[in-house]
Amino acid sequence: MSASQWQQEEQLRRLLSVYLIMGSNNCLKDPMVVLEEAIQGGITMFQYREKGSGALAGDERFSLASRLRGKCREHHIPFIVNDDVDLALALDADGVHVGQEDENASAVRRRIGADRILGVSAYDLPEAEAAIRMGADYLGVGPLYRTQTKEDAKAASGLDVIASMRMQHIRIPIVGIGGIRPDNAEQVIGAGADGVSVITAITHAGDERSATKALSDAVERGLHNRAKGGYFL
Repeated sequence: MSASQWQQEEQLRRLLSVYLIMGSNNCLKDPMVVLEEAIQGGITMFQYREKGSGALAGDERFSLASRLRGKCREHHIPFIVNDDVDLALALDADGVHVGQEDENASAVRRRIGADRILGVSAYDLPEAEAAIRMGADYLGVGPLYRTQTKEDAKAASGLDVIASMRMQHIRIPIVGIGGIRPDNAEQVIGAGADGVSVITAITHAGDERSATKALSDAVERGLHNRAKGGYFL
């Protein structure tokens, strides 16, 4: 790995620290207000995921995505689109995230080019290794804890899956996904993740800014403790 590649990877690790995933149907308030409060609280990356019951479609979907993109650009927050390369390209998004049932990651990489971020969901080591071969810049690993946000979510894997990936020399950035809250985020980092991705932990918090700050503080504690003593698991 060249020095420039290493620097880019280290920057991506930092950007994954507190990663908000959100669509209009995840919010109890105006999505623009939720995003602004989360930015003020310290999110480091944002993913637009307009899926599931009550999700917007067509022009409404594009309009909200465009406004959220503008807010992220205003605050220098990377804007990632979930599973829609056409939308990502139309908005000049910073990247795309795909799951195992979405468009093939290799095809997505070819379409978005080398300069945009590609995230891929991985449930276990074989999926992680395949994602890396297909050009993933980071892995979204989980669900780590039980979650009801995604209607098609798999059973919770627990933290051992991240620790196992690290022991098997998976070195690219990892963000934990699924059921993460301020009271367990530190343990996710201790297991080997570089950051946490959440939906309702922020969007249903009532005080989105404080919830984001609590997550950020937990991640920082985890990184600090891990630097002193290695992985918890």
